[in-house]
Amino acid sequence: MTLGGFEARHVGLSVEGGVATILLDRPERKNPLTFDSYAELVALFRAAAGDDETGAIVISGTGGNFCSGGDVHEIIAPLLERDTKGLMRFTAMTGDLVKAMRACPQPIVAAVDGVAAGAGAIIAMASDLRLATPRAKVAFLFNRVGLAGCDMGACAMLPRIIGQGRASELLFTGRSMSAQEGLDWGFFSRTVEPEALMETAAGLARSIAEGPAFANAMTKRMLAMEWAMSIEQAIEAEAVAQALCMTTKDFRRAYEAYAAKRRPVFRGD
Repeated sequence: MTLGGFEARHVGLSVEGGVATILLDRPERKNPLTFDSYAELVALFRAAAGDDETGAIVISGTGGNFCSGGDVHEIIAPLLERDTKGLMRFTAMTGDLVKAMRACPQPIVAAVDGVAAGAGAIIAMASDLRLATPRAKVAFLFNRVGLAGCDMGACAMLPRIIGQGRASELLFTGRSMSAQEGLDWGFFSRTVEPEALMETAAGLARSIAEGPAFANAMTKRMLAMEWAMSIEQAIEAEAVAQALCMTTKDFRRAYEAYAAKRRPVFRGD
């Protein structure tokens, strides 16, 4: 299934020019997640794994905010009535969202405006690239609601992005990371004004989608796999990965374009 054929009912979805845009669209509540939107996002990112027409994905929120996390009334309150098995089913599902985001071959660009809290902060973290507005605030606020900071892969991924000490501070205190801190610490690639956020994110995604899709997917895969490798293992793995990329038609297209002094047009094969 291509993402263009995916029937989304709980999040906004549009596909244009090789870029899929996902919008969390409950602005009156700062775009919280529900059981249904969680499940739909998992299904959407899993569907992306089989989509050869989409080269990059943008995820954002409407109404000046990214995502306020799990809906207090539609998720948090019902969880208080579940037994341990029921709670495990929920936490496994939330983890599946991050797994699906990391497993989909397309690079994901998070466009963060306003609040990105709880699971919203995790979605931003699990994306491959993150842009922000100056008013963005990212809060891994789990301990503020009586939970551990080790949620949906935060203790594994966040230290690798911003460092162990900074991640520890955010996860132990639950305080908000400002856009400037996020930029200084490497969480955000850049900041742009709110009115330019979506255009900038779409432009970045288009530039990625116009690149060699197989090679981009390999880069994403190796960035994830090499976390658990020694330098020697990583060099060996990258040698295999790069040799595979050299078998693609896009590699030949790049050479032929260079020889002809023109820009290559990649097709993903």
